Amino acid sequence: MIKTDYLVIGSGIAGLSFAIKASDTGTVSLITKKYLFDSSTGKAQGGVACVTDKEDSFAEHIQDTLVAGAGLCDEEMVELLVKSAPARIEELIELGVKFTKKDYKESEFELGLEGGHSKRRILHAGDITGNEIERVLIDNINKKKNVVVYENHMAVDLLIDEDETGKRCFGAYVYDVNRNEVQLFVAKVVVLATGGAGKVYLYTSNPDVATGDGVAMAYRAGADIANMEFIQFHPTCLYHPQAKSFLISEAVRGEGAVLKNQKGEAFMSKYHPLKDLAPRDIVARAIDTELKSTGDHFVYLDITDKPKKFFLKRFPNIYEKCLKYGIDMSKDMIPVVPAAHYCCGGVDVNKYAQTNIANLFAIGETACNGVHGANRLASNSLLDGLVSADLAYQKSKEIINSIKINDNIQNFVNESTDNNSDPAVMLQNWEETRRLMWHYAGIVRTDDRLSMALKRIKILNGEVAQHFKNFKVSIELLELRNILDVAEIVVMSAMARKESVGLHYSLDYPEKSTKKTKTIINKHQSRE
Repeated sequence: MIKTDYLVIGSGIAGLSFAIKASDTGTVSLITKKYLFDSSTGKAQGGVACVTDKEDSFAEHIQDTLVAGAGLCDEEMVELLVKSAPARIEELIELGVKFTKKDYKESEFELGLEGGHSKRRILHAGDITGNEIERVLIDNINKKKNVVVYENHMAVDLLIDEDETGKRCFGAYVYDVNRNEVQLFVAKVVVLATGGAGKVYLYTSNPDVATGDGVAMAYRAGADIANMEFIQFHPTCLYHPQAKSFLISEAVRGEGAVLKNQKGEAFMSKYHPLKDLAPRDIVARAIDTELKSTGDHFVYLDITDKPKKFFLKRFPNIYEKCLKYGIDMSKDMIPVVPAAHYCCGGVDVNKYAQTNIANLFAIGETACNGVHGANRLASNSLLDGLVSADLAYQKSKEIINSIKINDNIQNFVNESTDNNSDPAVMLQNWEETRRLMWHYAGIVRTDDRLSMALKRIKILNGEVAQHFKNFKVSIELLELRNILDVAEIVVMSAMARKESVGLHYSLDYPEKSTKKTKTIINKHQSRE
């Protein structure tokens, strides 16, 4: 049994930011199922949205966020996000993050423009912003004596007890990959920072670790899960047989790239006045429509009017990656396809990232705090990770001294089982789930597709539940269990929303309603 004040599950921008701050208040155990650097944060290209220019304003950033969120944002949370941004950016800079500055005036940041933004306000570090932030946060974590990092450790389930006041969380069962055994981590405060769930879909920009672990564990524990029908599909993932999960950043369109069909015709003017800089849901849906109308597998992104020297300065990583696959951005159009990218829903939390289970917090992409509404504005995700981590820390340090650790815990029920699950069965169920979600609960949905998907997911879920009882724990089994739970939540959430809004588009309900509702899914009941 490992006892700690704070148990942080996940090592992206949210988890690392929280752990750095919490180490000043108590002991921190940070677990990550692969290595510290394996997170969506490290893959983020674009940057962090923050008002820094005198031509910009908080009001404009707030308004852009609300417009992208299609009327379902929590306006108080959006205002808090935007106005907290400068302080959180200053913290990153103090930790050592180096954002790109203008050549001719070193005191000013070079600001990027992305879809949905009315002004240039994206702070970036070249086109590897997430990589730079993750590197600096890890460097700082490694200097903290109060933080113990457990790599190759995957949380299995949360430790929950319940009395007349309700449920509370006091730790987690954690699978130690190297030792091939389940351990007990007991904590006063548990923070879910496991990122998103892109691997629930066949095509995704997410790294392999993004299997919705935090949402699935919280769901099984009885936490409310909100707005999981709103899965953001990034419009431009590189389409190449050898390329895996590589994004062509939205910032490329911000610098003038144009989407074209395979006839070489620009098409976004048919779908939105902002054309190629329309919000992501509209662009992804437009590409999906073009592909279905032509039978093509991809469209093109054209920025060949820019010289090579422009790419070497602004998009060196993307340029080199494309060149690796025989695509010279200065001469060749880039084949792209939409891919599952970001969960705008997640574990339902309040202003301070608290769930409906005492002492359990959720931050970053794992959580739904209302800032993204029905569609996330570009480059608000890294910012949300920073802000939600800070709010969770401020609240948790207020309560931590009043919490007593519960160490009356049962051993993990199937820890001693010797039988290994069949890899072929795991692979088949994994691939079937992802294809099912892509075709039946993807960018465009219908009631019939969702109904068929739910029936099959429930059958698969039952099979995997039986596997979980009878076979020894493995990463493959745990991840399959989690993506099936998340798939079920996404489909049930989509079935509950009888309208088309933001990232949720149904052919059966093309009109948007005037209601401002959250879709809440709980293990024991579903309601809108």
